[in-house]
Amino acid sequence: MSAKRVAVLVSGGGTNLQALINAQRRGAIPSGKIELVVSNVEGAYALERAKKAGISARTILRRAYSSQAEFEGAIIRALEEAQIDIIVLAGFLAILSESFTSRYPRRILNIHPSLIPSFCGEGFYGLKVHEAALQKGVKVSGATVHFVNEIPDGGEILLQKAVAVRADDTPETLQKRIMRLAEWKLLPKAVEMVCAEMKERDS
Repeated sequence: MSAKRVAVLVSGGGTNLQALINAQRRGAIPSGKIELVVSNVEGAYALERAKKAGISARTILRRAYSSQAEFEGAIIRALEEAQIDIIVLAGFLAILSESFTSRYPRRILNIHPSLIPSFCGEGFYGLKVHEAALQKGVKVSGATVHFVNEIPDGGEILLQKAVAVRADDTPETLQKRIMRLAEWKLLPKAVEMVCAEMKERDS
């Protein structure tokens, strides 16, 4: 059976997208293939990464549409045109509505830079997560890959990996270490898991 078609939704630099591209190149995602990258930010560096990898890329801006429903409708059309099976949110900073998420049950994955249920939910993204972890004085943080539903960071957990917090950590150093030791390892693994499971169901 052919590989499942994967779309990656991004808003920024695309380091997790790059981790997926690298994993795909070394054959670590045999059951899936990245076919589309969608950015909701103009000029996001993730688009450049997609271009270099020969992956089709689109920019869909919220401000170009009069409502959230129209914005999401444009994303859905792009996904349908590319016949996408699985959606990966890799640093995608727009919150998706219930009508969007319910359309793709157990088919949208997100990577979050903490061990859910700690430091998650609305308002917790990027460096804010690591700032909160350090303020709390936790000794262990990490990353979580979960399915996406209508509750921010509220979907079923797929994979987690713990990373030690050091006494001299800043939000930036903690962010980099969690990316390197957890996010970039977990996300390709989770994508392969879900694609393989989907292929099995279809066979």
